[in-house]
Amino acid sequence: MNQQPRDWEVHPPYLYPDYKSTIFRAPSKPLIPMKHTLSESTGPVYGQDSVGKYDNDLTKNGIRNGEPLGERIVVSGRILDIDGRPIKNTLVEIWQANAAGRYVHKVDQHNAPLDPNFFGGGRCVTDENGRYTFMTIKPGAYPWGNHPNAWRPNHIHFSLFGSNITNRLVTQMYFPGDPLLQYDPIYQVVPEKARHLLVSQFDLSLTQPDFALGYNFDIVLRGHNATPFENQ
Repeated sequence: MNQQPRDWEVHPPYLYPDYKSTIFRAPSKPLIPMKHTLSESTGPVYGQDSVGKYDNDLTKNGIRNGEPLGERIVVSGRILDIDGRPIKNTLVEIWQANAAGRYVHKVDQHNAPLDPNFFGGGRCVTDENGRYTFMTIKPGAYPWGNHPNAWRPNHIHFSLFGSNITNRLVTQMYFPGDPLLQYDPIYQVVPEKARHLLVSQFDLSLTQPDFALGYNFDIVLRGHNATPFENQ
């Protein structure tokens, strides 16, 4: 996950007026690359050594007095390099809204119910084959105020950590056939040829019979098939 020149055929531009917050946060002057110091390039990655039994199971890690509400799903995939080789021992974190489209966060005041048995966060470490797996609840859509009647499609946020704390990549996973994708500027800002790389695929082999549907979402770190990242 070393710094590489931004591939504008895959990754979104810094400024996209339809996505209003980019107007305020996009760079107004040329960027100046800064070399990492020794402490940055060799510093620790927090989290790998303390991943708990249920950290990757969002249907269990927030339970207080019952099961979380919503459609249970398995989300799994592989973290791959530009040549398709697996990236093992990578810390993968996710966060998401609940089935009603609300986050467990004080800033989220969406008029939708909170689920007392679901807090919407999880983490795991990729195995020898670069694979991660989460059990969770399919997130709901929610309004977000970017423009009149703006709704975010169902999505899950992903964060990947590399060999040190400065090597972090952040992206979003969407679901196939979501009618809101065509109206969402966060999705539309991604170059058209790369948008499909953000959409998971239904995978019957990941389904748990009588319990949960399954979706596959591979994340590629570099190259023309790289997953578009928000912070690269």
